[in-house]
Formats: sequence, C-alpha cells, structure tokens
Amino acid sequence: MKKAYAALTTLVCLLFASGTYADQPTPWQATLQPAATPIMREIHWFEQYTLWFIVPITLFVLVLLIVVCFKFRASANPVPSKTSHNTLIEIAWTVGPVLVLLLLAIPSFNLLTAQLTLPENPDVTIKATATQWQWNYEYEGSGESPLAFDSYLLKDQDRAAAGKEDKSIYPRLLAVDNELVLPVNKTVRVLVTSAPTDVIHAFAMPSFGVKIDAVPGRLNETWFKAEREGLFYGQCSELCGKDHAFMPIAIRVVSEDKYKQWLTAAASDLPGAYKTLMAATDGPAKTVNVAEAQ
Repeated sequence: MKKAYAALTTLVCLLFASGTYADQPTPWQATLQPAATPIMREIHWFEQYTLWFIVPITLFVLVLLIVVCFKFRASANPVPSKTSHNTLIEIAWTVGPVLVLLLLAIPSFNLLTAQLTLPENPDVTIKATATQWQWNYEYEGSGESPLAFDSYLLKDQDRAAAGKEDKSIYPRLLAVDNELVLPVNKTVRVLVTSAPTDVIHAFAMPSFGVKIDAVPGRLNETWFKAEREGLFYGQCSELCGKDHAFMPIAIRVVSEDKYKQWLTAAASDLPGAYKTLMAATDGPAKTVNVAEAQ
C-alpha cells in the first residue's frame, strides 16, 4: 500500500511540476510550454481562466450524478417519479450555459483578434515554404539576392560535424541542421505556404503561440514577437505523409547585434555563420564524463 501511495505521489509531482520545463517538449509535461511572446502569455491566461469554469462545472456534475444515483436508486424509490417538467430547472439549465459561453466567448474572440491582427510595419519578414519533409526559409529584404536555405531534421550521424552533440540543447527528432535565426524583441511576420505540388502542412511553434496551415498555392500570414533569447522548437502540425513526425521547426532567437552579424555572414558562408553564432550563444563545447555516461 505504501509503495502504491509513493508511486502515485511521484506521478502527481511529475505531472504538475513546472519549474523544469524548457522551450521543447519534456517527459510527463501536462501544461503549456513557457510563454516567449505576448500572444502566448495571453493564451496562458486564457487557459487558467477557462479552468475556473471547467473545474467547478465538472465537480458539480460529478456530485449531481452521485446524488442522483444514491437518492433515486430503485431500492429507495420502488415507484418512479412521474414529474414531466420543472420550469425553474429548465430556465436554469438554459440561462446558465448561455452565461458561461458568453463569459468564455468574449476573451476568446479578443485573443483571436490579437493573433490575427498583423502589425503594420514588421521588423523582419520571413517566408516559410513547406515540402515533404523539410522547411525552406527566405529572408525578405536581406539584399539583392535574399538569403534562403533549407532546414532538415538533424541526423544522429551528422551531430558531431554540426557541433550539436548535446541532446539537452539539440534534442533528437527536434534539432535541425539550419535553424531560423531571428532577433529578440522584434516583430516578425511569417508568410507560410507549401510547394505548389505538395500537400498541406502546418507551421507551429508552441512557445510563441503560433500555428498556421501551409497550403499549396496559398499564402497565409502570422506574426510573433519573441521577448527572450533562446532556442525554440516546434513541428509540422498537420498530418502530411509517412515522414510527418520528422519535420521539426527550430528558431534561434538572439540579440539584434548577433542577428545582424549572422545575417551578413550567412549571405556568403551559411555553415560558417552558424558555427560562429553557436560559439557565441551555446558557449564552449561541453565535455562528457565517460563514467557518468555509463
């Protein structure tokens, strides 16, 4: 009994502990990822707000079911009630849900409006094109020949050459060869589409509160403003074929100075620009203690 109680306590702690969550999925994660944009902060607030309705209503219905099952069981009521209606109850169960839906709809529409209202003068504009199964990024206005590159899932055999052996920073199935690099505290507009002969994909970044479909022949727009530096991970969130699970999105948010330096260097030497940026953001390469690894 004690072992079962200890196991249950451990499970609850794992489910609801939030201090160790990073900007990527973590084992036993039961909440949203930490917010990195104003929109995601609003999503966090809306989640907590809806729980104030969901939890009491769920408990009320549960208690009501228990009371009904006990009070109106066959042994206690051999002759069933023949009540046909109750005006007060009918008014309550009509007006109550309407008020709840109204209180949920107002902040929901406000959040949706904030998400869909694009800034007039974005600082950076990126075009993200999806194909099976990779992303292509193009920086608009980055020179006579706009900077563009492909972003693939990083294979295990390529980690050493890319300097991305630390799986706590570059997790398996989420790390990519070329991250999308963007400046912190700048408004970024993202034009999302899919190759004309491809299928529907979706550009999703949980920490940013962003998810928008990439449709062949159609240009969708979204935006975000990352408020802190770091490496953020997302994925294609629309079932797009056999390798759907191997189509990650990685965004590296850096200071404006580092972004400008990277953008200038990437125009002529993309791999070199990434190595310089990684050395400046990740710090010196970590050594692995063989004894600890075993």
